[in-house]
Formats: sequence, structure tokens, C-alpha cells
Amino acid sequence: MKGIFALLSVFFMMPAFGASVVATVNGAPITDTDITARTKLMARQGQTSTDNRRVALQSIIDDSVKLAYAQNFNAVPDDKTVDAELKKMKLGDDLSATEREMARNALRAEIAWQIVVARTVMPTVDATDEDIANERANIAREHGLPIEMTIVRLTDVPADVVAKLAKPKTCDAAIEMAESLGGVPQKFTALQYELSADLRERVATLPNMTWSKRAEDGSVLLVCSTKKTDEYKNLDEVIKQNTIYKQAMFMADQQLKQLRRKAVVVINDERYKL
Repeated sequence: MKGIFALLSVFFMMPAFGASVVATVNGAPITDTDITARTKLMARQGQTSTDNRRVALQSIIDDSVKLAYAQNFNAVPDDKTVDAELKKMKLGDDLSATEREMARNALRAEIAWQIVVARTVMPTVDATDEDIANERANIAREHGLPIEMTIVRLTDVPADVVAKLAKPKTCDAAIEMAESLGGVPQKFTALQYELSADLRERVATLPNMTWSKRAEDGSVLLVCSTKKTDEYKNLDEVIKQNTIYKQAMFMADQQLKQLRRKAVVVINDERYKL
């Protein structure tokens, strides 16, 4: 009788325990406590979302998938490596035991995934001259390049006057042309990355000795000349590596999506189902 009572006690306790298991990945449970720990970790890292708990669950699932795949390449870092990285990130000492373990698992998965990508994806990717040129143009527009630019700016230019601006041969010729049309040209020299965002956007990819389109404020720009600074020396190689990295990470993300589809993920809690 006592044995039957004990068995029934265990049976009635199971639903309460099972309810705390939000999901499983290939049979491994993910609990509500795990998700809470992950959301706190995300908050410490400045990651906020209106759907934090769902994002946290997806991140934990991804960690499990990444680690399972990385085992095929002996790419899972040991505790010493993970703890050293946690220390560099200044994470761990002020975390609860659950939060610390969640941080270790997340970091272990990320390190493992980066190793896998470096070994299997990056060697298959290369950057063409066109890729490098496009990335250089993006950097020029968004951040600016270490290029010294001499620019002529005209302000409050009537639309009919813009139509009369021909392509000059020199900067001085551009100034004379503008003055002959009644304009007051401003000539200045600056590093591209020092320009204001709106000005940089307009001149970043503007060919030399070509007048820009008239802006809403009535201004027109012309780049007289450009000069690469010493900072520019290794720029193309850096851009190439960044381009390769971006392409590799895109391919890795596609691969991760495939691995997710192959994983046996069971969501037990209706709140987390898509």
C-alpha cells in the first residue's frame, strides 16, 4: 500500500513539473527558469525587445543546435576557455548560479559556432572587385573614408542656373563658372569621415568634376579632387576581409536555419508557439 501511495504521489507531481518545461530540443528540456535567466542576461547586454521571453527561448534553442553541430568538428570550447571569455566580458561574478550557467552556455555556443564558421564557411567565400567596391561605397556613405576631399559648394542656386552648370576641367574653372552665373561658391577641404552625414551622403560616390543634383535647400556640390591619406593604405584589405565575413555570416545564418528545421523542437507552452 505504501508503495502504491508513493507511486501515486510521483504521478500527481509530474504535471506540475512538466508545466515548467516550456520546450525540448532533441529531448533536452528548456524550463521557464532557463528563459528567465536568459532574459536577464539579455538585459545586462542591452538587448531589449517587446517579446523578450520568446526571443530568449529561440536563443536557447539556437545554442543547443549550434553546440550539437559543433561537436561534429570537435569545436566546442572547454570550461577554461569559456570562463576566460566571461571574465573579459566582465560577466559572471555578479550573476546568480542559474544566470551564470546560462551565460556560460550562451558563450560556449557562440564560440563554437564562430569556430565552425571559420573552418567550414569562410574558406568557401571570396570577395570580388565589385563586392569590395560596393562595400567601400557603403562605408563612404555611412561612415566616410580616410580621403581628403576638396569641395566646391553653391547655395541657394535656382533650378534654371543649375541647368547651365557644365562640367569644369579644374576647380578654379568651376569657381569661375559659378561666379559668372551669379553664384558665391565656397571652396573647402576636409576628410570625408569628418563631413556631416548629409554632406557625406551626397559626395561619397560623386565622380570628380561632376556637379551634384540640386538638393531641397537649393545647394549644389562638386568634388574637385580627392587624396588618399596614410590611413587608406590597408583599407581595401580590411574591406575585403569584412566583405568575406559578412557573406560568410549570411551563409552561416542560412545553415543555422536548416539545422533548426532538422532539430526535434517541441514547444509545450502555448505562449511560445508561433
